[in-house]
Amino acid sequence: MREVIFDTETTGFDPASGDRMVEIGCIELVNRVPTGRTFHAYYHPERDMPAAAFAVHGLSADFLAKHPVFARGALELLDFLEDSPLVAHNARFDFGFLNHELRLCGHPEVSMDRMIDTVAIARQLHPGAKHSLDALCSRYGIDRSHRVKHGALLDAELLAQLYIELTGGRQIGLGLAQEEGIEIVRVELTADAVVRPVRPARVFTASAAELERHAAFVATLKEPLWLQEA
Repeated sequence: MREVIFDTETTGFDPASGDRMVEIGCIELVNRVPTGRTFHAYYHPERDMPAAAFAVHGLSADFLAKHPVFARGALELLDFLEDSPLVAHNARFDFGFLNHELRLCGHPEVSMDRMIDTVAIARQLHPGAKHSLDALCSRYGIDRSHRVKHGALLDAELLAQLYIELTGGRQIGLGLAQEEGIEIVRVELTADAVVRPVRPARVFTASAAELERHAAFVATLKEPLWLQEA
């Protein structure tokens, strides 16, 4: 099964108000295993870069002016995405910007049926917890020390690791071992192995003396419920 993990960087939060996508990073997974194939591109947004957005990803208008507009690279991106399911963190945000850019240059939108949202998965697994990418990486022990600022490809790489953990972790690879021809190492006990002595099972039934004491105690009870007529 092929899936594509992706992340975007933008000039703001709302494409309807003129914000644009300026970066996209994609990671290919096959059977939940990264293949090494990636797609990464910067785009000229044809507008200024707000200071708040620059503080998040560090992509200046001058830097982006050296890169093509989205329309010139749209087909290359669509060729990479193919018809695979697309995984993103808070996916409606990324889908919204991707589809906005596709509409602007006359391409069909990506169907929302292809969307897999890792925030929704995390909310089901960890209700009430923090579901930011940073918080979930900390929960699952994913190293993000090199993440000084947001970056689409870097965040997609972190998200790929997180998605694998959210959907079964490294155990998912066990079922693929025979398909992929992976050698499974089996460990057998040798004569030098430590053998623990066999201990007899404990007896938990009451002794005759215990049963006699219990009967004497019950006889002292006045009108116990189990002797009363219904």
